[in-house]
Amino acid sequence: MSAPTPHEPIPGTTIFDGRMAMKGYPLNKMCYSFNEAAARQEFLADEDAYCAKFGLTDEQKTAIKERNALALLAAGGNIYYLAKFIGMLGLNVQDIGAQQTGMTVEEFKAKLKAAGN
Repeated sequence: MSAPTPHEPIPGTTIFDGRMAMKGYPLNKMCYSFNEAAARQEFLADEDAYCAKFGLTDEQKTAIKERNALALLAAGGNIYYLAKFIGMLGLNVQDIGAQQTGMTVEEFKAKLKAAGN
């Protein structure tokens, strides 16, 4: 069995691999907790304390405070767990796709539709 080959960089995309999974574990664990309404309420009542409860890094805390989805991905966030957080903000995965591509949400949706997605 051969060793895995490194991923080719994709402009504007953060590859979520084992290294990123380890880096993002506290962030993803916190985001997973947002499945529960009580957790969402606790977070919204005191974001700093809630982030500290999960041991987020300074990079992760800053990205949370700034509501910066791309920085959250770069800090090890997994889009499936981050969806719990961005959902609390009234955003969705298409909003993140638009951020990643530098498009408006409407432009991004049109691009998806044109591609048959």
